[in-house]
Amino acid sequence: MAKRTDSNQPEIVKALRQVGATGEDLHKVGNGCPDLLVAYRGCNYLMEVKTPTGKLKPEQVDWHKNWRGQVATVCSIQQALAVIGAIR
Repeated sequence: MAKRTDSNQPEIVKALRQVGATGEDLHKVGNGCPDLLVAYRGCNYLMEVKTPTGKLKPEQVDWHKNWRGQVATVCSIQQALAVIGAIR
């Protein structure tokens, strides 16, 4: 089955780029891996993008639970920018 992005992902990626972040789209990796790898001011951030009513799938819940580093679920531009520290 083809992996697809959530409808709000392009606007979130655009906003991240506007503040100087770079990123890599990981949504095709599958197996619960987050959608985005974002780099900002020398730090890396993993983000799972969901629509405001979206829910993590069981494999995503497991991936997040087992990951020993940072990972965040974001539903909006403001949440994504807050994760990287571009806004409070």
